[in-house]
Amino acid sequence: MKALNAIRMGGMDVLPLVEGGKGISISNGRSSGSWALAGGVGTFSAVNADSYDASGRRIPQIYHGRTRRERHEELVAYSVRGAVAQARQAYEMACGKGRIHANILWEMGAAERIITEVLEQAKGLINGITCGAGMPYRLSDIAARFGVYYYPIVSSARAFNALWKRAYSRAASLLGGVVYEDPWLAGGHNGLSNSEDPTKPEDPYPRVLALRKQMREFGLDNTPIIMAGGVWWLDEWQDWIDNPELGPVAFQFGTRPLLTQESPIGEAWKKRLLTLKEGDVFLNRFSPTGFYSSAVNNGFIQELRDRNERQVAYSAEQVGEHVAEYGVGPRKRPVYVTPADLQRLRGWEAQGFTEALRTPDSTLIFVTPEKAREIVADQVACMGCLSQCRFSNWSQHDADHTTGKKADPRSFCIQKTLQDIAHESNDAVTLERNLMFSGHNGYRFASDPFYSNGFIPTVKQLVERILTGR
Repeated sequence: MKALNAIRMGGMDVLPLVEGGKGISISNGRSSGSWALAGGVGTFSAVNADSYDASGRRIPQIYHGRTRRERHEELVAYSVRGAVAQARQAYEMACGKGRIHANILWEMGAAERIITEVLEQAKGLINGITCGAGMPYRLSDIAARFGVYYYPIVSSARAFNALWKRAYSRAASLLGGVVYEDPWLAGGHNGLSNSEDPTKPEDPYPRVLALRKQMREFGLDNTPIIMAGGVWWLDEWQDWIDNPELGPVAFQFGTRPLLTQESPIGEAWKKRLLTLKEGDVFLNRFSPTGFYSSAVNNGFIQELRDRNERQVAYSAEQVGEHVAEYGVGPRKRPVYVTPADLQRLRGWEAQGFTEALRTPDSTLIFVTPEKAREIVADQVACMGCLSQCRFSNWSQHDADHTTGKKADPRSFCIQKTLQDIAHESNDAVTLERNLMFSGHNGYRFASDPFYSNGFIPTVKQLVERILTGR
């Protein structure tokens, strides 16, 4: 493999190896500080990160507010305190080497407010802000206020063009790099546009080349592009290294750092990674954000699939073929379905899926009474972890904090499940019952000889291995 030379990023020469930020609490101060100590760019998640008491014990994020607005304020306080704690730990572990970035989601609840307060309280500890999941126009303004570099995550040249023209051109000197996140291969939430087919992945090279050409039009010839999604062995990317057509390129690793000794995920999760097969990670659209996301196909995902398949359209009045009356809810309020759908739903009821829940699209889904109670309880307990959520109908943008739409029971509480899997992943049962994000290359743990006999490297060992090209 070609020699991998240092690259200028964030005002410092570093290895062009970036740890991808993974929330909630999956990329933390220990993992990111260790990555920076190895000479690269460590990224901790500033999304509802863990905080600690005076004895070093994790503070559970328990909400006491009676209203969503009150709970939202509690969430903001937890988020700021946790991100500052992780920044401090990362900074201390890095010992002045590499770079430390904080990763946020622009569509998380109170994103702008949280990252502003974090940067105010963690001055000098954070070198850069990485941000995706939306169009973060205000990211450059925040970075300029605190004199830190910023790294927008995009999936197309078109998206960067819009960001640059609207805002980033005013803070060009602090644009540390642009993360190109492959919308078909990256883990977590993905930036597929409506014109792109989730079943037809595109070659990233032409898309990244288009991004570079767009950046050159703005005088950004030497600003690094960080390739994220689908990166495993660097010898598979040799044509990208020192390629004058692409300019300076760094590589982001999101999935591989999960399987390190410094990774905070539990042993059961780490063992599960070693057993994944090709196809076990797939794109789905169950997320309450409305984005596609990549996750392991486990019991949690399968229940969502089944829940969405047990669905029929209904009408409040007899219209067309919707002539069969059906009673919904405790009072059995009448709606009308087709005779064929009435027969189908009677079959689901016979299997125990007796509770019909209305969706915003004038459909009914059928679940067990236990699942119905869980869905309603999760919706009621909403604390506004997203800027707007289709599962609970929360919105931070309106005075009444609602999207104006009916809450959608076909989705799930993302805060609850990510907190559960982050902190209970020593339990194999927990892994089946919760959302498990992963990049699509996760199956390669099982065949990569580096992990033979269940070997789990330190971050230092992983970085050294990556530098060999394998």
